[in-house]
Amino acid sequence: MGKLIRLELFNFKSYKGHHVLLFGDSYFTSIIGPNGSGKSNSMDAISFVLGIKSSHLRSTHLRDLVFRGRVLQTSKINGNGSATTNGVNGHPDGDARYNDEGGINGTRERNDPTSAWVMAVYEDDAGDEQYWKRTITNQSASEYRINDRVVTALQYNEALEAENILIKARNFLVFQGDVEAIASQSPRDLTKLIEQISGSLEYKAEYETLKEQAELALENQNFALHRRRGINSEIKQYTDQKNEADNYTKKADERDQAIVTHILWKLYHFQKVIEESGAEIQRHQEELKEQRRGVEKYDKALEEAKKDQAKVGRDVSKIEKNIKQKEKEIEAKENGLVPIAEKIAITTKNLKQCTTRVAEISKEREIHSTSIKQLTKDLKVVEKAQTRWESDFRKAAEQEGRELSEADLQRYNRLKEELNKRTSADQIKVDTLTRQQKADEETVKSLKSKVDTLEWQLQKLQEELDEINERKLNTNGQIKQTTKDINAKKKAYNERTSERLRTAQLRTEKDEKLQEVLIKLLEAEDGRQQSEKELRLKATVADMKRIFPGVRGRVSELCKPIEKRFQTAVSTVLGRNFDAVIVENEKTAIECIQYLREQRRGQATFIPLDTIQFTAINTNIKGQHRGCRMALDTISYDRSFERAFSYVCGNSVVCDDLGIAKNIVWEKRNDVKAVTLDGSIIHKGGNMTGGQGSKQDSRRFDDAEIDNLRKLQERLVSELSALPDNRRGASEEETLLGELTGLEQRLTYLKEELNAHERNQSSKQKELSHIRQELATAKPKYEGKLREYQELESTLQSYQDAVSEVEDEVFADFCRRLGFSDIRAYEAQQGTLQQEGAQKRLEFSSQKTRLESRISYEQQQLQETKGRIKVLEERAHQDEALIKELETEQESSQNEIDTLSVELDQLTEQLEREKATHNRKAEKVAEQRRQLQKQSKTVDSILKTISGLEADRQLNASGRYILLRRCKLEDIRIPLDEDSRGLGQLPLDDIVHADPDAMDVDEDQEATTLQPSEVQDYGILIDFDDLDEDLRENNDDKVEGELQDRIKSLNAELETMAPNMRAVERLGIVQDRLKTTDRDFEDARKRAKRAKDDFQAVKEKRFELFSKAFSHISEQIGPVYKNLTRDASLPMGGQAYLDIEDGDEPYLDGIKYHAMPPLKRFRDMEHLSGGEKTMAALALLFAVHSYQPSPFFVLDEVDAALDNANVAKIANYIRDHAGPGMQFIVISLKTGLFHNSEALVGIYRDQGANSSKALTLDLRKYQ
Repeated sequence: MGKLIRLELFNFKSYKGHHVLLFGDSYFTSIIGPNGSGKSNSMDAISFVLGIKSSHLRSTHLRDLVFRGRVLQTSKINGNGSATTNGVNGHPDGDARYNDEGGINGTRERNDPTSAWVMAVYEDDAGDEQYWKRTITNQSASEYRINDRVVTALQYNEALEAENILIKARNFLVFQGDVEAIASQSPRDLTKLIEQISGSLEYKAEYETLKEQAELALENQNFALHRRRGINSEIKQYTDQKNEADNYTKKADERDQAIVTHILWKLYHFQKVIEESGAEIQRHQEELKEQRRGVEKYDKALEEAKKDQAKVGRDVSKIEKNIKQKEKEIEAKENGLVPIAEKIAITTKNLKQCTTRVAEISKEREIHSTSIKQLTKDLKVVEKAQTRWESDFRKAAEQEGRELSEADLQRYNRLKEELNKRTSADQIKVDTLTRQQKADEETVKSLKSKVDTLEWQLQKLQEELDEINERKLNTNGQIKQTTKDINAKKKAYNERTSERLRTAQLRTEKDEKLQEVLIKLLEAEDGRQQSEKELRLKATVADMKRIFPGVRGRVSELCKPIEKRFQTAVSTVLGRNFDAVIVENEKTAIECIQYLREQRRGQATFIPLDTIQFTAINTNIKGQHRGCRMALDTISYDRSFERAFSYVCGNSVVCDDLGIAKNIVWEKRNDVKAVTLDGSIIHKGGNMTGGQGSKQDSRRFDDAEIDNLRKLQERLVSELSALPDNRRGASEEETLLGELTGLEQRLTYLKEELNAHERNQSSKQKELSHIRQELATAKPKYEGKLREYQELESTLQSYQDAVSEVEDEVFADFCRRLGFSDIRAYEAQQGTLQQEGAQKRLEFSSQKTRLESRISYEQQQLQETKGRIKVLEERAHQDEALIKELETEQESSQNEIDTLSVELDQLTEQLEREKATHNRKAEKVAEQRRQLQKQSKTVDSILKTISGLEADRQLNASGRYILLRRCKLEDIRIPLDEDSRGLGQLPLDDIVHADPDAMDVDEDQEATTLQPSEVQDYGILIDFDDLDEDLRENNDDKVEGELQDRIKSLNAELETMAPNMRAVERLGIVQDRLKTTDRDFEDARKRAKRAKDDFQAVKEKRFELFSKAFSHISEQIGPVYKNLTRDASLPMGGQAYLDIEDGDEPYLDGIKYHAMPPLKRFRDMEHLSGGEKTMAALALLFAVHSYQPSPFFVLDEVDAALDNANVAKIANYIRDHAGPGMQFIVISLKTGLFHNSEALVGIYRDQGANSSKALTLDLRKYQ
């Protein structure tokens, strides 16, 4: 693809004269400049030359795009301070272009240009330059040129489109403010944008027009089709009417003969059954008497066996109760032993620990005692050594001393007096300092002794603290282990308790479910009672069908819901007619009523097909709602019973829910009864009935529910039996609880021991702290005193030196004569012994003080150790007493358990013996019961046989009478014997006349036994000679069905035959109308097909264009957004996707754009911040641009709402994608963006020239 080389402007907007914006070979160019300099006008220039309308260029008319100079008035300042106007716009005659009010007279008077042009120089793929130029003429019209050749706007657009520059889609530029508009646009606006990009928008008008035409053509076709179907229906109707008229007479004769044959066949077999049943009844009654005597015998034997079994059963129950009591007592005793054993173990362990601690502390006591003895011994040695030294010292002093002569002594004293006179002041100082030195020396020694003692005590206490810490660590370890054991036991205990509770809860749930199942079974039993009544009604109807050929069956048997979900609704619609019996005609209904009354077989409702009256179905109700249908349409039935089911269902409708029913009855005001799927009813009068009334009837459509309930009951009972026994769990829980109690007691002992260690440690630490405090006080004192002592020695030495000089001078002759070097040697000889003695005494005193302090400390530690031993020994005695007490209790409980176990074994053996006896008794009872049941079944079988024979006898007699009565009432002539009475003498007094729509007979529920009765023939004897031999021998239902079917078919044919004499005439007229209608329908069909094909072609084209664009943009939006939002700290970037709302025709609905910035969740666009919206909108713009990319992309201040970080991301994206085939021209004020560009085009305002100007800078040489 090519690129934009430069842009030339002439008098366009703020650019006066000719200007060139040079882009060169840069693929990333930024247009920069201050506000108001004309940057956006360069964007308008690019848009203008590429064919954008002036309305999109911030102007109303083309003439608004031509440069208009601003009027500048300049003045010159005179020497006197006044101003002289030079002109307007720099022209000396500028004053002439102003009117009296100082305004501009007009554009022409200012010499403003009247035309302008912009030319874009474009280099295509082949390297050839193309010149696209658009000019605003003097007439304010556009003139287009390509390579200096005038072309039309259409040709201009086609040339641009050839380079993939789409003016309508504007795929090459983004105006200032477009980003915000895209970020806030609706889903439908986004759809419109994609339609513009894809080109499918061009087909929108044609699509809508063709769609409307196709719908209208289809409607016309359907209208013509309905007209043709109506005419065909009329033709068929008139043809059928003509054929009916021909067959009517023939069918009437055939029907009468079929009725006579059917009546003779039934009367013959009625008479035959009456005679055979009487003989069978007499034989079975004799057999019944013998069987009843056998039943009484077995019944007495069964009662005796039951008494024996009950007696043994009571003994077994009593023994089992005693065994359970013993087991509970043993279990309680065993559970009681567990905590006792645990307590014994814990107490024994504590006793062992106490013994160990006593031994350890006793060793400490021995150490302290030995230390005291050794220190006392050392003290005595020191005292003895001191005494011996004192003696030796006195002897040495006596041996080394020298005596002076009296003269020398006097001379020494005179010299001494002279010395004192000369050195009295210094001597006084020396004496004072010497005394102070001795005092300080004693103080230093005392402080040193105290510091040494404190340091030794500090070391001793530190060792004891280390030992206490070691014991604490050991105790803490035991506490942690015990706590861990306690937690493990608690967890096991809680798990056991939870398991027991879960099992109990599960057992409760199973019991509740079992109770629900049992309740449902009870309800089902009630339903079974209903079913037994239904069985009796079925048997009665079956008998009536066999006796009376016109009985067809019950309503519930002759229909079935087409879907299972309609069962409840259909049952509700049928209502009281659910068990009604459908018969052929009114006569059959009357005969059935008479039969039920005579046989006491209950009551029934009869629906005669020939006389039943019903309202015609309102077909307008069909199609009013998808969830509504006629009740008659929800059942399947034989069409021969349509009259009966039309009467039963009427205009009732079945609705999916109550809302639809309300809409049909109340809002649309249909005169119908609406029934919902759950059985709720809205009657014609508006009243409503709940939906549970026909629950039993609906169940009768499906009998498998009771079997499922029984299977569920068996499964629940099996699951309850499989659940674990909670008693075993309770025993384990008590064991765990005992162990847990023992561990907690042990933990308490350990914590008490730890507290004792902590108290001892605290005491030692306080003592250690006190000693450290004293040491911290004494040591500085000692060091200070030592420094003072040393300073005092130095001072004393200076004074002594001064005195010594005088002494040497005074005693010089005296010392030479006596042979001493100086007088101090003489005095030293006399004073050394005294000094040595004092020093030795101080050492002995220090040793004695230190030994006495250590003896006092060791005695104190010895007393503490003895106290601890005493406490532990007392605790050990308590534990020993507790162990003895627990062992006694354990032995007593074990003896009781042994006794109970022996008793339990004896009871178990006794139970086995009693159970064996009970089993033998139970077997005997079962045998007697089987014999009795067998005998009773035989009696019941005979009774049932007799009842059946008697019922058949009476049933056939009643059937014979009803048939004869029917013949009398309907004047049916049947053949009679010569000796027979006539049908006219047959009595009719017992007939009950009733409403044919609801013929009910009272039911006598107590009449359950049948007594033999006389069969009345009324003296009427039938002649059966005309009856065929095949009919006499065959009494199957199949024969009756054939005879009834024959009569029924003939009656049905006659009923439907209502000849219309004008049918032939009407048939010809309708056939002529059919020909015209066929031509109209064919024309409408062709028009509809053409319209549909045209619309489908446009629809496919529009869908193809839109889908292609959407698929590409949807695939690109994710990677583009990820590239725009990722950086070094967020390498994955964000996520974005498009969501289409209508997959079939997406251009008819909206497209949602979702964006998830990094580290944030998906949110709607309006919930994003301004910068996030801009980034999302730019990602969409870049993705849209990638569908049909233009060779260059112009962006006008799209980064206005972005911070520096996002601006850097946009710059990186543009820099990465800029290159051959993709040229970016960006207008921006953000340094973070244009710093990364390859070239800069600077726009500035030349105020003097009153025009915008441009500069171009290639940045690649500086990068």
